[in-house]
Amino acid sequence: SAPRCRLDKHLFDVRVLKGEPAELSCTVSKHDVTGTWFKDGLKLTSMDGVYFEKEGLVHKLIINKVEDIHAGKYRFEGGDIKTEASIFVEDPPQVDKVLLKNLSSVPTVAKAGEKVKIKIPFEGRLPVRATWLKDRMELIDDTRIRVDKTETFTMLSISSTERKDCGDYKVRLKNDSGVLEINLKLVVIDKPQPPAGPIKIVESSANDITIQWNPPKDDGGKPVQSYIIERQQVGKNDWVTLGETPKSCTTFTTNKVEQDVSYYFRVRAVNAEGTSDALESDEVKAVSKASPGAPDPPEIVSASRDTITICWKAPRKTGSSRIVGYIVQKRKKGTTTWLPVNNVPIADRKLKMTSLKKGLQYEFRVAAVNAAGIGDASEPSQPVFARDSTKSPGQVQDLKVSSSDSTSVTLTWKRPEAKDGSDVKGYEVEMRSSNNLNWTKCNALPIEVTTYRVKGLRAKERYFLRVRALNDSGPGEAAELEAFLEAAAPVVPPRFLIDDTVKSFLVIKAGNTIRVNIPFEASPDPVVTWLKDGLTLPDRATVDTKDGTTQLLIGAAEFTDTGTYTIELHNGLGKRETFSFQVQVTDIPQPPGPIQLQENVPNTVTVTWMPSASEKWESNLYYTVLKRESQKGLWHMVGDLIYNNKFTFTKLIPGRDYYFRVVAKNSLGASGPSETVQPWRIRKAKVECQVKPQVYKGVNQNQPPRFLVPLKPHVVTTGSECHMSCAVGGHPPPKITWYKDNRDLSSDPSYFCTNDFGVCSLVVLGVTKHDEGEYMVEATNEVGRAFTKAFLTIKGNS
Repeated sequence: SAPRCRLDKHLFDVRVLKGEPAELSCTVSKHDVTGTWFKDGLKLTSMDGVYFEKEGLVHKLIINKVEDIHAGKYRFEGGDIKTEASIFVEDPPQVDKVLLKNLSSVPTVAKAGEKVKIKIPFEGRLPVRATWLKDRMELIDDTRIRVDKTETFTMLSISSTERKDCGDYKVRLKNDSGVLEINLKLVVIDKPQPPAGPIKIVESSANDITIQWNPPKDDGGKPVQSYIIERQQVGKNDWVTLGETPKSCTTFTTNKVEQDVSYYFRVRAVNAEGTSDALESDEVKAVSKASPGAPDPPEIVSASRDTITICWKAPRKTGSSRIVGYIVQKRKKGTTTWLPVNNVPIADRKLKMTSLKKGLQYEFRVAAVNAAGIGDASEPSQPVFARDSTKSPGQVQDLKVSSSDSTSVTLTWKRPEAKDGSDVKGYEVEMRSSNNLNWTKCNALPIEVTTYRVKGLRAKERYFLRVRALNDSGPGEAAELEAFLEAAAPVVPPRFLIDDTVKSFLVIKAGNTIRVNIPFEASPDPVVTWLKDGLTLPDRATVDTKDGTTQLLIGAAEFTDTGTYTIELHNGLGKRETFSFQVQVTDIPQPPGPIQLQENVPNTVTVTWMPSASEKWESNLYYTVLKRESQKGLWHMVGDLIYNNKFTFTKLIPGRDYYFRVVAKNSLGASGPSETVQPWRIRKAKVECQVKPQVYKGVNQNQPPRFLVPLKPHVVTTGSECHMSCAVGGHPPPKITWYKDNRDLSSDPSYFCTNDFGVCSLVVLGVTKHDEGEYMVEATNEVGRAFTKAFLTIKGNS
């Protein structure tokens, strides 16, 4: 006999996005097999958008554009073979791409006090849960802020915006097919806050008063342009405008004052949105200062191990009477205590001091004295050692060029010999070109190490360079050399050397180190700039660039480090190159909240739980539900990849105890479990039967089916539960089958069918528009057949 046909490749389950094409295919071992396709137990002949193909041994079912109606279980039969698989239609939340780009890239700008409405229309399988977050906290309705949500859009309304509403917002749209997150920014602009106080009186005299303030802590979102200064005489009501200063100037001097009269001053900040409230001063009196002002710092005339001589000039402001003398004070360098040198004022402006400790460093200051008392002290003098002046240091040793390129030369040398260089305080480097006789100093402050790079030179030129050691006596004898600069290296435009080791998307566990190396090439060396979400990096991040690699290092990742990082290479010739990558900081989720169990439909249990706290920062979080049938039995998974907080378990056996557990999961692992404490049990129904003895009449007791109560039409709203029922009689008890639009519902898990002693019920959980249609109940037994029909209409809940 001929070999039987066999299946070489079975059908496999397919998950496909709504609107995308889908294909089921299987391979048989014989060419002459003519197969038949079934959907949900019904033979497929023609269906919109679905067609069949046979290519040799391969049989295909192809759907050009998948809709919800195409979801279900498909079977292929041919000869002795049979194979089946399901098509699952995914319909995650979606937002128009142009709107999405505008929301993410263009901030919403409003003036303080204005009403703001941000409306986001969306599509996707209902129900869609919409959440608005600001600074990772969910927005709650209050007197100003309201979040609206319908089946087609979500909207944030702020009745009167304030500066505190500024910031980054996140909209999370979630259904059982997935999650969409939208990041947007709101900017609220306002007049500035008042300048920061208090107003300081920098100087007050009979002729003028100088005041000082600080810029406002909040400029209102627009730069401060200027400050307005006003004055009020104590005892009068009128404020007089004295003038205006630019934003960079926070001091103001007025000569519109009278001696011995008191005033108040106030300052307002101005930006493009308006003028701030005023910062007001305490009472200020215009009086001449009686005591003298501070002299300039004293100068050092000479120093030895026994004596130091200083001199100074008279102060510019002498006070209300002539100066009769000066008080001099000293302190050791590095201390804060000033000690008097003379207790009686000296009339001369020069003083030679003894009783100093040899080798210590001192500072000096001077205050003038008049009839009103001692005036303000001067700033300290330059520090000076109490010791004999030393001789100049010797010449540095082994001066040479260690490296050079087209624009720079690096010099190295050794300290002067010990007998000439024990007190060297640093070094100075000078240079001149071959066609210039004047030496130019390269360093402003003494160089403390024995190497220095001279920059800003020209290629193909000859230079003379010299180095001197420095001590308290000044520079020593110079060591000199000649250097010739090589030709400039060829210009290489900046370019990133991206290969498989450089990832464009990184997932980092919170607390771990973020370390990213980005190689590049460029000549001359480019300026390397790192940005996060278009802004400068946070202070915790460090960047190290050398030898053609730039490295980002963040020691312990935090959730706020999530974002887009951009590296910019820029050379002096205007060439710019950028590279971006994304970092997602995540962590093992926290456990879900408490579990609740409810029997919404007879002989089922609906498990609901409070969301894991990790939902606030983890966009790819999902849940797994497990059950066991005794307190110490093994846990078995009954639901996985659940993106909401609800699961219905249907395969309950009355009389058994059931325990449930829920864990949250993401790409890093699973949370700890949340478990039920008390078991769930459906009690066995006790049926009391009273059998009435029948008198046998010798006739056939069989009766064909008949409907005692027919189906009735129903109208329900989207998302609610629908209960349809009828009553049927007949003997033997009829077999009951439910149909929707002539499709058998027996094996469809979306519908729950029961038959209790002739009362037939159908329950539809969470109805959608696709549940609308004609429903039929068919009752059959060996004597006959009966049916009843009714229409289910779905209304939107808006």
